[in-house]
Amino acid sequence: MVTVAAPTELIPQRLKMSYAEYLKFASDSNIMEWVEGEVIIYMPPLDRHQELVLFLSKLLHSFIQFFNLGTLRFAPFEVRLWPDGPSREPDIIFISHKNLSQLTSRKFEGGPDLVIEIISPGSVTEDRVHKFTEYERAGVREYWLIDPRPHQEQVEFFILREDNVYRPALLNNDGIYHATVLPNFWLNPTWLWQKKLPNSELILAEIMLSVENLPAEAKDAYQAMYNLWAGRD
Repeated sequence: MVTVAAPTELIPQRLKMSYAEYLKFASDSNIMEWVEGEVIIYMPPLDRHQELVLFLSKLLHSFIQFFNLGTLRFAPFEVRLWPDGPSREPDIIFISHKNLSQLTSRKFEGGPDLVIEIISPGSVTEDRVHKFTEYERAGVREYWLIDPRPHQEQVEFFILREDNVYRPALLNNDGIYHATVLPNFWLNPTWLWQKKLPNSELILAEIMLSVENLPAEAKDAYQAMYNLWAGRD
């Protein structure tokens, strides 16, 4: 695979500063991360990046709420991976009920249960190399790495095994990925590469209708939702 360098205007800016200075400098509107005495300021994401964040956030939020699994957050929101360690702002994180005590009004302290990063032209090395090893060390149980760049279009799933090392998670024979930290949730990666992303309500209904032992009233409701949105597609 040929790696294409990001255009100069998309390369993140790096500034030397302490963690305390970073906290004062951080913005509610820009993604800014602190690593080893340096702040990384990312350029605003491209439109496709935003579309994917919106699609996945809506889909995951509705699923998580229905089954009362925990909560979802998305960038910009600080994740301090370990004391005195790096502060990252992942695109999307899932926090289970078990770990909600680590969520404060301004940040999450530790490794979330699930981290999703959507690669931008200026974030390839950070997402694939540096964050990969950091999330692994912090105990992030599942890491989705989505690359929507032209001629790339791939998604990789990593599961933290008992030896605290990431292992690639394979798709099933139908090309579907079944999440480990979100029971009954599955994702078809081909959804992510469609020029027009599918309706998240339609996809949610499709996922919910595949859940065994779904209460009858919920099944009827999601079947009606599926029929409604499928008829509009």
